[in-house]
Amino acid sequence: MRTATGPSGPFGEEEKVTSQGFRAQAAATLETGQGPVRYYQLSVLADAAATPLDRLPYSIRVLLENVLRHADGDLVGEDDLRNLLQWRPDSVPSREFPFMPERVLLQDFTGVPAVVDLAAMRSAMARMGGDPKKINPLVPADLVVDHSVQVDYFGSSAALRLNVEREIERNRERYAFLQWAQQAFQDFRVVPPGTGIVHQVNLEYLATVVATRNGVAFPDTLVGTDSHTTMVNGLSVLGWGVGGIEAEAVLLGQPYYMQAPEVVGVELTGRLPEGSTATDLVLTIVQMLRAHGVVEKFVEFYGSGLARLPLPDRATIANMAPEYGATVGFFPIDAETLRYMRVTGRSADQVDLVERYAKAQGMFHTSDSPDPLYSQTLSLDMSTVEPSLAGPKRPQDRVALHSVKESFRSTVAEPSSGVAVSIDGEDVELDHGAVVIAAITSCTNTSNPSVMVGAGLLAKNAVERGLRRQPWVKTSMAPGSQVVTDYLNNAGLTPYLEALGFHLVGYGCTTCIGNSGPLPDAVAEAVTGNNLVAAAVLSGNRNFEGRIHPQVKANYLASPVLVVAYALGGRVDLDLTTEPLGLDDAGQPVYLRDIWPSQEEIGRAITESVKPEEFAARYGSVFSGDGGWGSTTGSAEDQYAWDPTSTYIQEVPFFQDMPREPQPIEDIRGGRILAILGDSVTTDHISPAGSIPRGAPAGQHLISLGVEPRDFNTFGARRGNHEVMMRGTFGNPRLRNALVPEKEGDWTVHLPSGDEMRIYDASLRYRDERVPLLVIAGKEYGAGSSRDWAAKGPNLLGVRAALAQSYERIHRSNLVGMGVLPLQFREGETLSTLGLTGRETFDVAGIASGLAPGGEVQIEARRDDGSTTSFAAVVRIDTPVELEYYRQGGVLQTVLRRMLTETADSASEG
Repeated sequence: MRTATGPSGPFGEEEKVTSQGFRAQAAATLETGQGPVRYYQLSVLADAAATPLDRLPYSIRVLLENVLRHADGDLVGEDDLRNLLQWRPDSVPSREFPFMPERVLLQDFTGVPAVVDLAAMRSAMARMGGDPKKINPLVPADLVVDHSVQVDYFGSSAALRLNVEREIERNRERYAFLQWAQQAFQDFRVVPPGTGIVHQVNLEYLATVVATRNGVAFPDTLVGTDSHTTMVNGLSVLGWGVGGIEAEAVLLGQPYYMQAPEVVGVELTGRLPEGSTATDLVLTIVQMLRAHGVVEKFVEFYGSGLARLPLPDRATIANMAPEYGATVGFFPIDAETLRYMRVTGRSADQVDLVERYAKAQGMFHTSDSPDPLYSQTLSLDMSTVEPSLAGPKRPQDRVALHSVKESFRSTVAEPSSGVAVSIDGEDVELDHGAVVIAAITSCTNTSNPSVMVGAGLLAKNAVERGLRRQPWVKTSMAPGSQVVTDYLNNAGLTPYLEALGFHLVGYGCTTCIGNSGPLPDAVAEAVTGNNLVAAAVLSGNRNFEGRIHPQVKANYLASPVLVVAYALGGRVDLDLTTEPLGLDDAGQPVYLRDIWPSQEEIGRAITESVKPEEFAARYGSVFSGDGGWGSTTGSAEDQYAWDPTSTYIQEVPFFQDMPREPQPIEDIRGGRILAILGDSVTTDHISPAGSIPRGAPAGQHLISLGVEPRDFNTFGARRGNHEVMMRGTFGNPRLRNALVPEKEGDWTVHLPSGDEMRIYDASLRYRDERVPLLVIAGKEYGAGSSRDWAAKGPNLLGVRAALAQSYERIHRSNLVGMGVLPLQFREGETLSTLGLTGRETFDVAGIASGLAPGGEVQIEARRDDGSTTSFAAVVRIDTPVELEYYRQGGVLQTVLRRMLTETADSASEG
């Protein structure tokens, strides 16, 4: 038991209490349908809180309960609780506190490298004389294999079977590794491929809203290795995406250290008008909140509109929290939460527990509940929402449907005369704006029956009017859940979707993650050979440059209903509000308004087709998988048997030859800049993603190992092999490095020689010359997905520090977790305002001594003529815990050394 001195406030400056105080007082019993459970009641904190508990944001109440329940004086103390209790709308505590998530959620692209790290830590532990089984999840973890399916086959009833077979063929080695992990690690479960998208599986099955463990009830909380973990906020479960490195630390029992957040309240009023969907609503919210600025803040939704917002619509809004920049987009528990739990097959006892617990804790929202006090508030009347898309390359760039044609044409610099193409014997003409991909994909929308049924009804109306998709459009449907197939079948809509080419291609994240597969040869040749600005329309949440398909430059996010519409029209330079989609059998024009289903039609179809028993049946054997998954068996050894010839799984070098004690951190002397990047450079630009180019370093490496290009698979599938990943870092085909302004992709200049070369090749040359490297960036560096390889890759390339104008939350944290120093320009300063070109050598002083969270370092840039420019930069290590991670070389090195110490202490005591 530790003693803690409380901060100033209700406790007094010097008052001391034992760490058992509030926690002991808060223990109580709650009667439920399953019998009595213990819980820690928040009401005991009422007198000590700076803001009345019933006026605190609901998300802050969840954090308070978490700290209260864990405040046993070990990793969490009562001083941490006191700190958080000082939250108030106009002043949030600046000191960090430890959050202990109750579970961790992984998908396979981010999960496989995380498990590779754990396996490597076991090997390192054994080499250093420790017990490898100490490296084991101490927090329950689920990994859903959902990012590996690719749209190789489409437009036929055999597409699903063929894509699954190809997926198993490509990924057999990775899947055997995951099966080894499932056997080797405790509290680690794998949901096999072909089940659904991780966030929808979480929403429909894994999330409990309120959980029990050892007879204690508590709110379900989690962190995940995917940015869109926030989707479950729509079900009133507090969780968000973190870097894979941070997730591994949580898995190993470490707290997630965070500062108390500002909470922005968004008041929703009114209801969606006819013709507008939940997708249009979320795109409006993304645009509004990006403009307001909510990075590193919580967003919480309230207002009279909640009562008219079905839970799948809430999940759609919560899913895109990363797109509007917030840590979470939270909805409180209410009657709609309970209704959705019943619809998705949760047990009556579980629903009863959620209702009783939430009401006992003051976490249940009704129309009579007082509005919380928020740090800031905004308001949106949902009746003003209009049909929209977002693009062509950022999710916050909403474009009203009637403006898409004009907006697209403004992005095309040169006109085209069109290109004649023959597709399956039909002669057509392709031009700028041709929609070559129309994909119903991603967790954002396919969790929502209203837009999926709406797409089916639009397809039905279109087919009955004699419309067809344009032949150059690659169509696909990859739902987030097998239940989607059930209710589309029940509603009789599947045949109509298939008539337009929207056959089932897989259950997973396909087009949205870049697994869109190849374009038909004739289309690909026309686009590439004539430099056409082709378009994709997808029901996803990400459309960054180079992400969807390397040959598609304009990418638009839209509802599944509009995805079908654009497959019919075939062009984005078409005003769907005034121009026809095509002609019917009688030669009469058919407009979008003629075939758009009403909200009443959609609601009736949902009521008749979405059934709880289908959720129960689909998730009854969710961890079993089919024959293909069962045929990829792994070993049952405690340590993974690394295969040096493997091109998928290799032991990462982070722990090899790691000393028991960390080496002193050093200043950077004689550093060179590897890349100068602009604003809004995303993790898609940094971390390897999508297909592996044959001529690039990663492709050449695989060819040298005897891998045929058809078997390259994707970067995402090879994240367990650092040799492939480091060669693909900064390899996005749309990346622009100001050191080589005339080129796109992974090019740089080696200095002082002036030789232009691939970034990977330059890094090897600098390594041989013992030159430390820096990366310069603009605003919002590292926006996008929570890809740990956006930090691991630069680390392995020899990047010691990044210097940016601002960072996105997850990437900054990942850099620290990998021992890369994040620095930030002072306000108003950039490389150019300082009169620098990036060809100088750089010294960074103040690292070896005086490094402090939020402090400054001094940088001196030295030109070839000997002249220098000196300036200060802000250290974006934000907390003392992060500083310790950086001193240790990374968060995983910190944990491994701690476990080695614990093993040694146990041995000496024994």
